[in-house]
Amino acid sequence: MHTNSVDYHHELLEQITFHRAALWDRRLTGMTDEEYFWSPVPGAWSIHPRGTSTAPIQGGAGDFTIDFAFPEPDPAPFTTIAWRLGHVIVGVLAARNAAHFGAPPASYESWEYAGTAEEALVQLNTQLDTWLDGVASLGQEGLAVPVGEAEPYPEAAMAVLVLHINRELIYHLSEVCLLRDLYLHTNGVPA
Repeated sequence: MHTNSVDYHHELLEQITFHRAALWDRRLTGMTDEEYFWSPVPGAWSIHPRGTSTAPIQGGAGDFTIDFAFPEPDPAPFTTIAWRLGHVIVGVLAARNAAHFGAPPASYESWEYAGTAEEALVQLNTQLDTWLDGVASLGQEGLAVPVGEAEPYPEAAMAVLVLHINRELIYHLSEVCLLRDLYLHTNGVPA
């Protein structure tokens, strides 16, 4: 029986770099501020100018805050593109970049959230570049190293965390693309 060796390190990186090049870069380019903040339902969680949100928890260190509640309501509120990008930028990427790849500390409470779609996309790409560079630096051997105390399951291998982040990125950025489609077909004019 002939078996070929699989370069899992390459495949994990390729999964995200493919989605980025084939989908996200193309689908998120040109997002307007109106799309970024648009909510198809009342009471959605979003990012707001400081002091204007009614959410129980308003995280953020800058001029804009992100909506939260603890415990999260059931059902959880609908979330806007702004909220979903804030979650990906901070909770999915920046906090992990800080914990594992030497980036500055980041949390929902300390982040300066983007007040424009353009700024959010710059933050997203900056954090995604940092994550991908960090994962690339691991090499095949680094994928087997435990994630440590920065994660809920410290004994899990870095490969497990990379798989989790890949799922989070694909899931949430697909939601963002879908919301852009919904916005276009309810409010916009096709390009």
